[in-house]
Amino acid sequence: MEKLNEHFTSIYYYLRPEHDEKISHQSVRILQTLEKEGALTVRNIAERFSISHNTASEHIKKLEKNNWVSKTRSSIDQRVVTIQLTKEGEEVMRLNTQLDSGKLEHVINQLTPAEQEKIMHVFQRLSEVAKDVYGR
Repeated sequence: MEKLNEHFTSIYYYLRPEHDEKISHQSVRILQTLEKEGALTVRNIAERFSISHNTASEHIKKLEKNNWVSKTRSSIDQRVVTIQLTKEGEEVMRLNTQLDSGKLEHVINQLTPAEQEKIMHVFQRLSEVAKDVYGR
C-alpha cells in the first residue's frame, strides 16, 4: 500500500493543475462531498467531517462568500437549508482535486494502446470499489 500511495502522490504532484485560488483543504473536501453526494444540510456536512455545526457553518459561509456554494431554504420546512455546489464551485473543486487534462493527455499518449486500456480498466475498477469504503 505504501508504494501505491507513493505512486499516487507522485502522479498528482506532477500532473496537478496550476491555480491561484486560496482555499483550505477542508473546504475542498466539502466541495468534493457536495459534488459526489449532491445537496446537503450544514448538519449533514458537520456529521460527515466530525466537526461542530458552528465550524461547518463557518466553512459554508466562506464558500458562499466566494460563490462556490449556494443555499436553498426548503419550501416545506423553513428551518431546513440545503447547500449545493455552484458552477464556480465545481470549477474550483476540479482545480483542487483533478489532474490537469493537458498534462494527463501528454503522459497517456506516451503509453501503448494496451497500456492505456489497462490503466483505464484498473482506475475504473478502483473507483468502483472505493465507493463502498464509507457504505454510502
